[in-house]
Amino acid sequence: MTDPLQEQRLLEALLFASGEPLKVADIEAQLDLTSDVNELLNALKANYEGRGIELCQIGQGWAFRTSPDLGPLLTKYKHVQKKLSKAALETLAIVAYHQPVTRAEVEDVRGVQVSKGTLDVLLETGWVKMRGRRRAPGRPITYGTTDLFLDQFGLQNLNELPGLNELKGSGLLDSALPPDFDMPSPQNFQDLSADEDPLDPTDLALGAEEDPLRFKDEQD
Repeated sequence: MTDPLQEQRLLEALLFASGEPLKVADIEAQLDLTSDVNELLNALKANYEGRGIELCQIGQGWAFRTSPDLGPLLTKYKHVQKKLSKAALETLAIVAYHQPVTRAEVEDVRGVQVSKGTLDVLLETGWVKMRGRRRAPGRPITYGTTDLFLDQFGLQNLNELPGLNELKGSGLLDSALPPDFDMPSPQNFQDLSADEDPLDPTDLALGAEEDPLRFKDEQD
């Protein structure tokens, strides 16, 4: 196939049919294209500007989404499928802002122990993933957010997470914080950082069970 317009149509159909954002490598693996995929994506994105749906880049993936200005008009048709506990929401926020982060580091920030169930829920939603193992004593597993997390919260990348002033303004943080209070800037780590080793198949099979003896139920 050498017709750029026809290849763009084929790419459009693939993205429309996909249930999750597709990376360039995913597209190249599924379609036999002669045109540059990034050029096709940018052309398709331009074609949808100002329409009811847009082609959006979500992390490293691409997907069609409702135009942001139409979201409020469609709110009544939304169905809430997941309700996270206070512990899960706090853990999710810590992972998002501190990643790559270990369970012990999450506990240090929260001030309480993180239960196995809390991490299991976040892993099951697909918003959090195991990234690797920290190059430290015990080689604890590190956690980070996924492209599905970005998609769920309408973010293109982690840099779009609200900062300290935005959180204060929305009432999510107390305006009378200690003068030395600080919060990290989210890092867009797609690959493992210098102090992380790759997971092995055994890690993936165990899921969040790094050390079952350390887990206990939380009272939240």
